[in-house]
Amino acid sequence: MGKSNWLSTHAQGTSDPPEVRNGHIHLVALVASMSALAMGYDTSVIGGTMALDSFIRDFKTGELEPYVRDTVQANIVSTFQAGCAAGALFTFPLAERIGRRWTIVFGALVFLLGGTLMTAAMGNMNMIYAGRAIAGLGIGCTSLTVPVYISETAPPSIRGRLVGIFEIASQGGGMLGFWINYATNRTIDVERQAQWIIPLGVQLIPGVLLVIGMIFFCPESPRYRARKDDFEGCERILCKLRNLPADHPYMINEIAEIREQIQMRSTLQMSKKDQFMKLFQKGTRNRMGIAMGLMFLQSFTGTNVITYYAPRIFQSIGITGTSNKLFSTGFYGIAKTAGMIAFTVIVVERVGRRKGLVWGSALGMIPMFFLGGYVLVADPTAKVSTGAVQQDSWGYVAMAAIYLNAFIICATWQGITWTYASEIFPLDIRMLCVAITTCTTWIGSFTIARITPHMITSLGYGTYFFFGAVLVAMGVWALFFVPETKGVSLEDMDGLFSVPTSKTCWAQIRGRPLPLPAGGLNGGDADSIIAEKGEVKHVD
Repeated sequence: MGKSNWLSTHAQGTSDPPEVRNGHIHLVALVASMSALAMGYDTSVIGGTMALDSFIRDFKTGELEPYVRDTVQANIVSTFQAGCAAGALFTFPLAERIGRRWTIVFGALVFLLGGTLMTAAMGNMNMIYAGRAIAGLGIGCTSLTVPVYISETAPPSIRGRLVGIFEIASQGGGMLGFWINYATNRTIDVERQAQWIIPLGVQLIPGVLLVIGMIFFCPESPRYRARKDDFEGCERILCKLRNLPADHPYMINEIAEIREQIQMRSTLQMSKKDQFMKLFQKGTRNRMGIAMGLMFLQSFTGTNVITYYAPRIFQSIGITGTSNKLFSTGFYGIAKTAGMIAFTVIVVERVGRRKGLVWGSALGMIPMFFLGGYVLVADPTAKVSTGAVQQDSWGYVAMAAIYLNAFIICATWQGITWTYASEIFPLDIRMLCVAITTCTTWIGSFTIARITPHMITSLGYGTYFFFGAVLVAMGVWALFFVPETKGVSLEDMDGLFSVPTSKTCWAQIRGRPLPLPAGGLNGGDADSIIAEKGEVKHVD
């Protein structure tokens, strides 16, 4: 098969030659994923920063009544998600006008402005709110554009893996945020403002790296070039990304497919109204429903709750002391990152999208129900607050359950949703579709950020039972209504979704060919695609 290293052996069974799975395409994905590093860091660092004694002192949150404190914490966290939702929704015209590459650079610059405001707040809560909202606008912009950019530059055989790099960077950024909080709490005197300034300032580093990397190391999306009728530019970029000459059969076929799809659609002539109306057409509306459902529901797996308010969550199972809570939170970040690595290396291209979602729900609900049962029976918060008991053995099992849930969900739902939503839409309205679905995920995150502090205070154990029950419902829905897309080229998604998704899923469950109409996906299902030209054979 040629090279035997890990870059060239993924997704065996496709017709992709080893050359397309090269170091350059991985570098492009890695650079673009600096946006995810910033996103993960900014999402995760704030919970630990709010728990630092220096932050509590400078921003006077310790003087507030419990309900008011919960509201302030919810405001700090959720302004970021609100900004992300707005940034994702309103970036669509920009990405269509100036391209994917420069839109990512623009989003990174906006994020840097917001991060600077947060770092310079000096006890001014309004600057924290403003900085969080502006940083969210930038992250919403890049969270919309980067997965699409990676999908449009990636070969089919490793598209899932390359989008997975985006997710690994996101969870890695979250882990970094957790441990930076722990390190500053342990090493910097509480009397110094630097204890909370450093965690907020570190977020600027991935933003700077993203700007530099996109300008100097990353090309424009070749499919965007084709949409602008620059097929020479498209071919030149693709040859560089695929590490193949233009006369190679693989390149001839890929460029021909892109050209054919562009010519089949009135992309350049479609008005904004026409693009909006196409969202409701057969073959598109089912994709929108699935992607919006996936992106919204991923916030209700339980991991976002712990990510935003990890110190509060660990306190609810009996962990006391700022240092202990931050230390426990750091290991939570490790579990999430390990789960995302498992997603990228194993799940997305071997287990697949649909099966990964079903297994993620089935396994992820178990730790959530255990946590609810433990808090119900042991009531650790009340016992610790009265000094009656310290952390017991079941409490450590509860900690392990939190880590296990994080690993399972990141290996399945959190990675698969971003991959799925970035790959299934028609080229002519792809950015509009991804803008709406990305906005949807941030609306879900905003909802969780707003309600979680009050849920923890008011519902207690019911919080965990709620998310466990939601996971059950999510798994059933994924089993019957989310078709498998593993190994399907972007140009073949139209055929896959040309029939009702319930019929597609039922055929895949039974291992039978899909009931496709004439001119569909060239026959076969997503697990066994036989293209008319012979360019795609069995996909594992």
